[in-house]
Order: sequence, then structure tokens, then C-alpha cells
Amino acid sequence: MRKLFVLVIAALVSTALLIPSATSRTQQESTREYVVVYEKGVSLATARAAVERIGGTIVKENRKVGVATVRTSNDEFVADAVAQRALFGAASNRPVGAVGPLEKKKFSEERLDAERRASIRGSVQAATATGGAGESGEFETFAPLQWDMQMIGATKHESHDVHPGDPGVRVGILDTGIDGSHPDIAPNFDPALSRNFTTDIETIVTVPCEDDPDELCEVPLDGPCADEPDNSCSDPADVDENGHGTHVAGTVGAAVNGLGIAGVAPEVTLINIRAGQDSGFFFLQPSVDALTYAADIGVDIVNMSYFIDPWLFNCRNNPADSPEAQAEQRTIIAATQRALSYAHRNGVTLIAGAGNGHENFDRKDEIVDETSPDFPPGTAYPREITENCLDLPTEGRNVISVTAVGPSTRKAYYSDYGRGHAAVSAPGGDFRDYPGTPRFQMPENLVLSAYPENVAREFGEIDENGDPTTPFVLKDCEDESNPDTCAYWTYFQGTSMASPHAVGVAALIVSEHGRRDQGDGGLELDPNRTERLLTRSASEHACPQPRLFSYEDSELPEDFDAFCAGGLERNGFYGHGIVDAYAAVLRDR
Repeated sequence: MRKLFVLVIAALVSTALLIPSATSRTQQESTREYVVVYEKGVSLATARAAVERIGGTIVKENRKVGVATVRTSNDEFVADAVAQRALFGAASNRPVGAVGPLEKKKFSEERLDAERRASIRGSVQAATATGGAGESGEFETFAPLQWDMQMIGATKHESHDVHPGDPGVRVGILDTGIDGSHPDIAPNFDPALSRNFTTDIETIVTVPCEDDPDELCEVPLDGPCADEPDNSCSDPADVDENGHGTHVAGTVGAAVNGLGIAGVAPEVTLINIRAGQDSGFFFLQPSVDALTYAADIGVDIVNMSYFIDPWLFNCRNNPADSPEAQAEQRTIIAATQRALSYAHRNGVTLIAGAGNGHENFDRKDEIVDETSPDFPPGTAYPREITENCLDLPTEGRNVISVTAVGPSTRKAYYSDYGRGHAAVSAPGGDFRDYPGTPRFQMPENLVLSAYPENVAREFGEIDENGDPTTPFVLKDCEDESNPDTCAYWTYFQGTSMASPHAVGVAALIVSEHGRRDQGDGGLELDPNRTERLLTRSASEHACPQPRLFSYEDSELPEDFDAFCAGGLERNGFYGHGIVDAYAAVLRDR
């Protein structure tokens, strides 16, 4: 399942999530919520009147891009919206871009069983104690385990020594939130500008009951709000109750403070622009609102490590889809493209993970999407994909798509790819890298970054004494005798982890080449120039020989084999190359 662009190898959790309580189907469907896109050039008054005419009530409106959230009891609302000349269309406002159906906070791919986790614990602890394979004398405790930063020259003696980033550069993390109290995040976190565009949803009535298909059952989504650390469904903007967003933020800009790790750009400003639910689901409206907000407050770069929409690919007129489904997908494409264009016009460099489906985007005609729509569960059906189908936001306008590589620099087995899809590549981790060696299937082949303590505790990844119970979570303390000074870091893998490396390098480029923004006092650089400098400074990597790369020695099935098209300057595995922080800050000096 390719949702949030992360493949987390972590403890197995119970799948007994369906704790039904029946609600009548009639009651559930009496009022529904939609995202409506207004036609271009239509006045707000005319569009609003059209919504009212077909039985809709506007509950939220984004005037910048002509998108509104609407409630209605009209069962034919999508079809009626398409028929209105003032409206482009409508889409159900339901969770989109989920980590995995109904699995709160845990990612559905690449988990180890308990026996394998136990067998590797000793070697991981030994590697941490001896400093692993990295250089000695690094300032941060876990710097020797940061093969990712060593690969791209983002270390104490390379890019950090030349330019660690400017606080005037603002990086927006569009994700599940940021733990602003984490000691590696707090020095660079801006709570005043951070926003949360979501509200936790305890349960959602959507799944037909097993014992009575005519009834709908309540299924946990974000979980009981009373059980959350803040006891609220409206989380403050410095909270992450999932862990994904904090990990991404740490890769971009974890501070140099003698604790844990250092990010690619350890002195830039991190802003939480939350668009994802605790459960990892993403709604369309918060995603659009997050992008426009980033533009309005002078954010320089955003990281988007997620998919939007329940459709893996958004197709305007796929014959396998119903007219309503086609209309919804057209609406999602329009809303997303408008928000992306608005952000780009207002100076935001847009960077996203390429995806974790090991698909060749140069040959979309060979892709069969069998997972869409992934919400509600059980509604997916197979669809043959065409070149006109878009994977958003990755394939949106002006978005820099990042593929993932492992420690050996080979394309990570899970990473999507394609000469027309990959702009650059970056370290994302590859648990199956280095086959035939002691490093094969080791956590240190993944990317290490910050992790919220509340999430680690919730899932039993630390015990009552605060000590990790899994080799995928590491602990570091400012004062070993004082547990209040301790914090946690974890290993993830995915193009979710590759994208923030590219974002960090882009932040260094703006720090080095940006001009002072008279509006907010920060720095700014045209996004097109930022992209050019990012791609030109990347380290070129040729396709492997033979070009059809086989993952056979990694115990992967044959359908993971990947064909690399293109030359040294740009190819399907690496794009223009692996991002290079050191080269980026030295360029033109």
C-alpha cells in the first residue's frame, strides 16, 4: 500500500481495529461533506449561489484557489455540481492518502516479525556503541549512524562547515505534525507560524457490518480524543501523534546540539503546516489549505511526503470508473493543481517523494491500479492506468519528485521511478541493501531521525523506565542521570525519507543564494532557480549495467526488477543525480 511515503520496520500491532457499533445507513448518509471547486473566472457570489441551489451549505472556503467544503443531504450532489456552470465539480471530503486502511499510526509495509527483531538487537546495539561505519569525532551522538548525511556531504566537516543554513529560510512540513518539544527540533521550530489544518476524528461510520451488511459500523480512525496526550481532538500546532512528520522535520533541520542527529540544514526554520490526521489519512481540503497558507506566510520550501486522495492514480475519464468517480477525480486534480500553482507563483519550492510502489512511471500503460479507491475499505477494483492519470501531489505542476536510494546508492527496491518522473534522488533507506553481507536487512540501512516520545510510549517501543524495547528506536540524553533530558530517534525507510533530504539541500541553496524578503524579513529565491541549482549540484549517477536491474539476491520476487532508462545527465533511477549538500553550498563560490 503506497500512502505516506514511508516503509517503517517496526513492532507488529494488533489488527483488531474493527470494534463495531451499528448505525443505520440512512442516518449516516443523511448529511455528507464534499470539497467543491469553483469554475475559474466566476465570482464568489455566483459560485456560492450555485452551491446553495443544489442543496449545499458552505462550512469552509479557500478563496485563494476557489475551493470550498460543503455539507449537504443531496445524494446526487456530485452530479448536480458538474451540471452547474459556476462549479467545476465536487469530490467526497473523506480521508485521502492513508498510511493503511484503518491502521492508526503504524505503517502497513515492511514490518519485521518479533523473532527477527530479537535476532538483530545485539548487532544494532553493538554498532551504536562502537560508532558504526562513520567517521570518528563527530559532534552529534548518532552521527556515525547517519550514512545518509555522509552520502550527500551534509556533515560537520562538509556542508555544515560551509553553510549550516539561515534561520531566515522557512521550511514547511506538510505532514502529520511536528513534535516542537523534541530537543533536536525545538531550537529551529517556529510555533508562532505553525498551524494545524486538521481535527482528529475518533471514529468514522463507513464499513458495512459483518453480521448485517445493511447497517454501517463505526470504525476507529484517529482514536478516542480523551486518550490522547492533550485530551483533545484539536491538537495544538506543536504536536505529532503519528511520528512521521517529526521524522521528516528532523532530516531537514535537526539542530547541532550534541544530541541525537543533525539535519541537512541544521539552522533553518521549521514550520509545522499539518494536513494529515493522527491516523495518517489526508483530507483534500486541509492539503489545499496547507499549500496556500505556506505561500501566504513566505515559506521557501515545502516537503510533501504523502499521497492525496483515495485514488492511487487520479484519472479524468478512466472507463473503469463510474461517472461520479470520474467527476471526483477531475475535481481533485483541479483543486490540487490550483493550490500547487498558487504556492509556486508565490515563491514556494515544491518537493515530494516519488512513491513506494516500485512502479515504472515511464510505462504507465503497464500499471494496473488494484488498490483504488482505498477508502472506504473493500471498495477497490482493478483499473488499467494511462499516461493521463496523475499521482498527486508528486506529479503535480512544478513539483520536484524524489526517488530513494539505499546506503550502496542503488535505487531502493520499493521506490517508484522513471525518466520522466524522477527529478533527483536522495537517501531513503533500503532494508534489503547489501545482500550477502552482514549489513543485509539491518536497521542501520534505514534513515535515523527524531521520534516523539508519546508515540514511542503508545506503541510500547519504550518501557516504563524509558528504555527502547526495539532496535528501531534509539535513546539519547543530555544528562544520563536525569530522565527528563532524554529523547528518542527511530529508523524509517521510504521516499518519505528521501524527499526531506532534497528539501534540506534546497534550504541550503536558498540560504546561500537567496535575497532578503522585504515583506517578512526572511530570505527568498525564485523556485525555478532553486530547482535548477538543486539539479545541477546533484551527483550524477549512471544507470546500472545491465539496465534491467535485478533484486533477486535480495529475496524479492521478479516483478521488483526495474529497468533504468536514460543517460548520465538524467535517468529513471536517479533523475539528475543524488542530491549533494556540499556541492550545493560550494557552487559558484
